[in-house]
Amino acid sequence: MTEFVRGHAATLERRLAEPRRFIQVLAGPRQTGKTTLARAVAESTGAPSHYASADEPTLREGGWIAEQWEIARGRAREAGGGGAIVVLDEIQKVPGWSETAKRLWDEDTRAKLPLKVVVLGSAPLLIERGLTESLTGRFEMLRLPHWSYGEMREAFGFSLEQYLYYGGYPGAAPLVAEPERWARYVVDSLIETTISRDVLLLTRVDKPALLRRLFELGCRHSGQILSYTKMLGQLQDAGNATTLAHYLELLAAAGMLTGLQKFAGRAVRSRGSIPKLQVLNTALVTAQSGLSFADARADRELWGRLVESAVGAHLANAAMSGACELFYWRERNREVDFVVRAGRNVTAIEVKSGRAVPSPPGMEAFAAAFRPARRLLIGAGGIAVEEFLSKPAESWIAR
Repeated sequence: MTEFVRGHAATLERRLAEPRRFIQVLAGPRQTGKTTLARAVAESTGAPSHYASADEPTLREGGWIAEQWEIARGRAREAGGGGAIVVLDEIQKVPGWSETAKRLWDEDTRAKLPLKVVVLGSAPLLIERGLTESLTGRFEMLRLPHWSYGEMREAFGFSLEQYLYYGGYPGAAPLVAEPERWARYVVDSLIETTISRDVLLLTRVDKPALLRRLFELGCRHSGQILSYTKMLGQLQDAGNATTLAHYLELLAAAGMLTGLQKFAGRAVRSRGSIPKLQVLNTALVTAQSGLSFADARADRELWGRLVESAVGAHLANAAMSGACELFYWRERNREVDFVVRAGRNVTAIEVKSGRAVPSPPGMEAFAAAFRPARRLLIGAGGIAVEEFLSKPAESWIAR
């Protein structure tokens, strides 16, 4: 386990050691280690446990949860006061899962049965929807984002250049010695599976082809500010901005692509602004590019976009975990790559992968308008990209 995963494991282990209080929910994109973490922690407690996954080609019925829950109840009764643990994986695949979990949890609460419950899901939007609809007051959340550079370096020995190209998918890391196989795995097993099984199969999408093309467009233009009108023109679709904004939200909830909003000092003015496209894992860009590692490294424009996208993904994953809010800023021809807000404090971040610039004009204009608590220059003339990506994003943010 990496330091990050060990930290989440320690949190989950501590919670499971407490008296039965809440359902523990682990949510995050595919390939972030949720299953490995949950099973390892359940085993480490020494308590009897039962693991089951709903990740099947066809959706499970609600009765499946009750069946698995009853198996774990039997083990809890046999264990006496020590209780047992049930781990239910890919729970969002089961229709009405939260209502069923609520009913069974409340039954155990009344019966004082010491059964502890951990549920896992790879579609955070659907997980959170179920929690807020049915399980209010009965759960605690652990969000697992994509793996950072520090984690991939610790676990697989990645260099910075490898991380920029191959990204933060631990399951794909053993395949980097076979680049074509690695790319097929990312496209077929991660991208296609996430879109078809975590988005299209579980959420109403009237134009699935448009959602797929939007994702491909977002990967090609990661780090760029692109109006919905221009997107629709490139996508050659007669849709509307509302549809594209909704599809971006679905892709963000699946841990793939997000649209950063413009910082305006007041969040209400940020909504509906022209989005800045941002992938949440640089592997999503390179696996679809058709370029080898050497070719990508030789393409200065692409490599510069990968650097900025990696910095943006580092910050965006922290934002999706609830650590902060992430925006961009632009007025006329002046721009700040990333604006991070944590509480009342604002941090402005500029990324430079080329030659050093003493004081970017966008940063100066932003500072005059909003007086950020901290200003950071990442790359040439500032904090090294490797140093920035090696530390948790929260450590760079003013609080």
